[in-house]
Amino acid sequence: MSAFDLKKMLRFYFIAGHTAAPDLPPGLSLAGQVDIALQAGATIIQYAGRIFSPKHFKDVETIRNHCQCNAVPFIVDTNILLAKAVGADGILLDIDDENPETARHILGRDALVGISVSAMNDMERIDLSRYDFILTDKISSGGTESVTNRNSSLPDLQPFSQQATVPVVISSTATDRTLTSLFENGADGIAFKCQASNPETLLKDALAIGSSCGCAPRDKIDSAWKDEFALIRHLLRHAAKKPDTESFIRIPPGDDAALLRSFQNPVITTDTQKEGVHFKPGWQSPEEIGFKAVVVTLSDLAASYAAPVSLFINLSLPSYISENYVEALYDGVHKALLTYDCELGGGNISTANQLSLDLFAIGRGRKGIFPTRSGARAGDTLYSTGPLGLAHAGLDSLLRKDTSYNKLSAAFKRPKARFDAADVLAKYNVKCVMDISDGLAGDAGHIARASGISIEIESDPSDFDTDLVSYCKKYGLVPEELILTGGEDYELLFACPGETFRQIKKAIPEAITVGRCLPFKGRYLTNLPSHVASYQHGRED
Repeated sequence: MSAFDLKKMLRFYFIAGHTAAPDLPPGLSLAGQVDIALQAGATIIQYAGRIFSPKHFKDVETIRNHCQCNAVPFIVDTNILLAKAVGADGILLDIDDENPETARHILGRDALVGISVSAMNDMERIDLSRYDFILTDKISSGGTESVTNRNSSLPDLQPFSQQATVPVVISSTATDRTLTSLFENGADGIAFKCQASNPETLLKDALAIGSSCGCAPRDKIDSAWKDEFALIRHLLRHAAKKPDTESFIRIPPGDDAALLRSFQNPVITTDTQKEGVHFKPGWQSPEEIGFKAVVVTLSDLAASYAAPVSLFINLSLPSYISENYVEALYDGVHKALLTYDCELGGGNISTANQLSLDLFAIGRGRKGIFPTRSGARAGDTLYSTGPLGLAHAGLDSLLRKDTSYNKLSAAFKRPKARFDAADVLAKYNVKCVMDISDGLAGDAGHIARASGISIEIESDPSDFDTDLVSYCKKYGLVPEELILTGGEDYELLFACPGETFRQIKKAIPEAITVGRCLPFKGRYLTNLPSHVASYQHGRED
């Protein structure tokens, strides 16, 4: 699912619940309702759990899994703690419920938060900018006319939708003849509550709603992965391979271990990518998650002047991940491996509560040079191989659900490992290098501590990326702060004399000056604002 395309996400809003149809037969269990809705093309599922009992928890968890397997957002009606317990994507609140900030504090800053509104005068009581969407079934000025039952209320929809500053979802039924008019008069989505007495009727009704919403039925409903060994065999069939004369892997994945050819100066690095800390499926496709996981691991090899040789992945899979999702994840892994001329050496799959990838990479280091953080000297200048802060702004745009800054979101979702720049730095014998994953302030601090020097940060606004400047202006942010605190740029941070940089600049024209290396003055970073800290993975504040 995409956290960005909110109107598309809300187009066919299906409401399921234990109380939706009191006398549901076994064929219309909660999971049965949701599977039929997904088959009919539903774009978001809500659990109507106002009369929730703990005995229903497993059922709610099951439909959450069905939604996540099929990349459809899942939200809960009013019960914030239930939404938190099952890992829902959001919550629908009433006007008199907890405020949206409380919901996002509990569920996460990027949680989808809607508000149920009954009449136009209700909107005068709330600040709509705090919510992502409105759900309503009554839109007259007094809150007594139902748009789903009386065409006479249709004229009230247009001023309602014009007054609303967020997308509007209108409750309706499969027998309603005004669906087209709803969209023509400003509705962004249709909410359909299960009231059928059998699966056939529900499917017929849901397909009618889906068709009116322009949502195509799904050919197949994905289910959770099951067979660990079959999945491993399937993934290994797609592993990137080289001709035997070029490969460092003598015995490939499939046995208890892989056998590598011997080579000099092996360099080893590890990394972890965890759901909710380093990525969220609502922000990135599985292919993007797999691609980035490989890139950020190999970036450490680039900062070590090592050529990638082999990668190993331990994959932890929750029950809500489908085999198709895992295959798409590994499509991204394999694209990254091919991009950086690396091979998959093997790995493991295990169950877990959340998706995570633990990666172990082996590289072939250069003879006679291995750059370190301790190689900076007083009198050197500190440089970056490219502009900074883009990934931080991209993450911020994801949290704000702003789709208009593709370059920034791409910097966060699809970074580059700068092996090209590493070749240039190695050519000029630069001995102090690291990749920027914790923000300029944090990583410059690492170099200063390791080298026993002070670093004075230097920023030239002319070096700021224009998209970053535009984004900061839009939201009242300070570019310097995003640059200093923003992680995951994965440019190379390096120190060397100015005359060396002048030669490097010819080969890496995008390289910029970011600081000065000084004798130690009692502080490692001498001119940072007191509130600036390095990027912390998993923090949202």
